[in-house]
Amino acid sequence: MSELRFDGKVVLITGAGRGVGRSHALALASRGARIVVADRGVALDGTGGSDGPAGEVVNEIRAAGGEAVASCESVTEEKGVAAMIETALDSFGRLDVAINNAGINGPELFENHVFDDFRRMIDVHYFGTVLVSQAVWKHFMKNGGGRIVNTVSEGPLGIHEMMTAYGGAKGGVIGLTLALAAEAPKYGIAVNGFSPRVATRMSSPEVMSHVYGRPPESFARLGQIFPPELCSPAAVYLAHESCPLNGVLLACGGGQVLRTAVMQNQGHTSENLTPEEIAANVDKVIDMSAAVNVGVGVGKHEAQPNAKLAGGNQTTLQSAH
Repeated sequence: MSELRFDGKVVLITGAGRGVGRSHALALASRGARIVVADRGVALDGTGGSDGPAGEVVNEIRAAGGEAVASCESVTEEKGVAAMIETALDSFGRLDVAINNAGINGPELFENHVFDDFRRMIDVHYFGTVLVSQAVWKHFMKNGGGRIVNTVSEGPLGIHEMMTAYGGAKGGVIGLTLALAAEAPKYGIAVNGFSPRVATRMSSPEVMSHVYGRPPESFARLGQIFPPELCSPAAVYLAHESCPLNGVLLACGGGQVLRTAVMQNQGHTSENLTPEEIAANVDKVIDMSAAVNVGVGVGKHEAQPNAKLAGGNQTTLQSAH
């Protein structure tokens, strides 16, 4: 198969100054894309700010012969997002792809969280994704299409503790991604989600030690197993114009890529359903062995490619190779 190139394409990446976003930026630039490196340069919890991270990535791309510009605006402010789009158009004359990757972290047990923790997570992860997506959406509508790749997470799946604030916000991004995908094809737009399995400052040995109550050194090898560059291939693929997917969530890291999907089974049906009947048939109600995918989740211009994508009555999130 020929290399997936992005020559002449312009890609806006938020949170591109470090970690996963930086890896995406370098990978896409190496394939010919012109990159808007958007990063506020904040601390892990969202405080502070610096133009250093974005500038460093821009310099790295240019040193390798690529084209890039920096934007140090905030994804939480409408005027900041508008400035990002303006930077892309002023610098390169077009915009083809948006990768919503800006994020913060602050794992804590639910009883120890304060309300502002939830607000900060929602402002950056959810509303940040909403603002950027809506800004580029209107641009893509005028120009016959484009691609949006939203950074989601496996945090909302309930597989880790201390994820209520972060996972709740990312759960909103998953919902937004799937709902947008239902509207996207009529405008030539594709919207997909990408969940990085990666070791960055958001999952540093110190952060993981806090979550799992084990010494930081026990997580030291995660950086070798899950470096950012091993998660970027999925995001790069989803960003390419040849990718037929829309409404699909891919997880990638450590040399593996897999799909996470919302599934439904046929459940139990009764003309006079009662709580007692549900109790008597609970095994059937929760059995997902014959579950099928819900929603679009397939080709860019196909709602459902086969009959197996019919609906059902119970929903869960599953991962599959």
